[in-house]
Amino acid sequence: MHRVVALVRPAQSTFELGCGMEVFGTVRDGVPQHYEFEVCTENPGPVPTTAGYEIHVSSGLSALSKADTVLIPGWTPVETPLSPKVRRALLRAHERGARLVTICSGVFALAQTGLLNGRTATTHWARIDQLRRDFPEVRVEPDVLYVDHGDVATSAGAGAGIDLCLHLVRRDHGAAHAALISRHMVMPTHREGGQVQYVPRPVSADASLDGLLEWAGERLGTPLSVEDLAARLRISPRTLARRFAGQLGTSPGAWLLSRRVAEARRLLEETDLPVDAIAVRVGLASAVNLRRRFRAQVGTTPGAYRRAFRLG
Repeated sequence: MHRVVALVRPAQSTFELGCGMEVFGTVRDGVPQHYEFEVCTENPGPVPTTAGYEIHVSSGLSALSKADTVLIPGWTPVETPLSPKVRRALLRAHERGARLVTICSGVFALAQTGLLNGRTATTHWARIDQLRRDFPEVRVEPDVLYVDHGDVATSAGAGAGIDLCLHLVRRDHGAAHAALISRHMVMPTHREGGQVQYVPRPVSADASLDGLLEWAGERLGTPLSVEDLAARLRISPRTLARRFAGQLGTSPGAWLLSRRVAEARRLLEETDLPVDAIAVRVGLASAVNLRRRFRAQVGTTPGAYRRAFRLG
C-alpha cells in the first residue's frame, strides 16, 4: 500500500487538503484502494483552517519518515519560512526516495529546501511573479497546470492540484484506475499538465497554440511531423519549437511522441487490439517501434503493461 502523508500548517486550506484526500484517501465502492492517506503537522494538536474551524492532527513529523508521497497542500502566508525541523524532515524523506508533491502555494515550502533549484515548477498564476522573485534559481513555468519530475511535482491553483493527483494515480496504477476515480469524483478524466492555466489577461496569437494540441491529438494515426504541426499554424518549425518550449517545457516532437504513447496505453488497457494494430493506430508504424518507444517512456513492455493494467 502506497502511503501518502499530507503536511499541514496553520492556517490550512481545507480545499487544497481535500484535493489530496479525495484522490488518495477516499474509500469508494468498487474502486480498489491502493493508497493510505494520513495528515501530519510540526506541532500535533488543533490546527486552524482557512474555513474558520480547527482540525485535530495527532501525527507529528515522524509520519514523513514512512511516507511514499509527501503532499504539501498549500503554504500560507507564502513567506513563512520552513522551520529547521520541517526542512530536515522533507529532505530526509526525499533522500530515502519519497515523492514530494505540492498544490498551489505549497511550492513556496518545497522551494525552500533547494530541491527545485535548476528545475521547472509552477504555482497559481497570481503568485508566479513572487515565486520568480523569491526563488530565482527555480525555472518557473507560468502557463501549465502541473510539472512532474518524478521525485518532485508542483501544481498551479488548487483545482489543478486535483489534476496533478490524478496524474500521479495514472502514473502509479494506469489510466483506467485514474479514470475510475475521476468518474466517481465527476471530474475530467485527464487534463494534461501542459494545458494552459487560466490567467486573466488577453492572450495573443503569439502566446497560444490555437487548438494545435487538440488537432494533433485527433490525428495520431497519421504520419504527423513537426513540419506538419508548424504548417497547421502557418509558422516555421523554429517558431513552433519556441512556443512549445515556452508553454509546455518540451519540444513538438517529444510532445507528439508522449501523446502517441499515452494513447497506446489507453488502447492496451481498454481494447483487445494486438500490439501491431495499436502501433499503427497511434502512428508508431510497427510493433517493434512501439515496444522501443513504450519501454523508453513507461519502463516496461506493452505486453507487460496490458497484463498489469487491463481494464476489467
